[in-house]
Amino acid sequence: MKYNELQPIGSKNRKRVGRGIAAGQGKTAGRGTKGQGARTGSSKRPGFEGGQNPLMQRLPKLHGFKSFKVRAENVFTDQLDKVGAKVNNQTLADAGLVSGPYVRVKLLARGDVTKKVNVELQAASVAAVEAVQKAGGDFKVVARTMRPASKQKEDK
Repeated sequence: MKYNELQPIGSKNRKRVGRGIAAGQGKTAGRGTKGQGARTGSSKRPGFEGGQNPLMQRLPKLHGFKSFKVRAENVFTDQLDKVGAKVNNQTLADAGLVSGPYVRVKLLARGDVTKKVNVELQAASVAAVEAVQKAGGDFKVVARTMRPASKQKEDK
């Protein structure tokens, strides 16, 4: 690299305002004359319109809230007899009690558990866990099985 090939750095020094008439930004220093913006420490919040009702307050609002949380599907203790000795998301989906193996499932108490079952689900009520344990089974909290990634995303 030679001295004549050097390029200047593209940063500029900040403009020093209010330093006399000859400096170009003297006297009012580009702030105009009087008023809120001319005062020291003046900074208006975003959207402030000088006391007029701001645009974000004038516009109609869309009320409501849409939750993207995955809702749990409920399975009841009296339905466990249809499944088998081992109960998990896959066996419940195969039995047709939930929409698929990748959903959150919660076990709720309704009726009695007649046989020993080992339950592995995402959630359960206290009464449902007691009913399963009373029948000789056990309950274990497991994470939801995630849907496998599609092949199109892997190729990219």
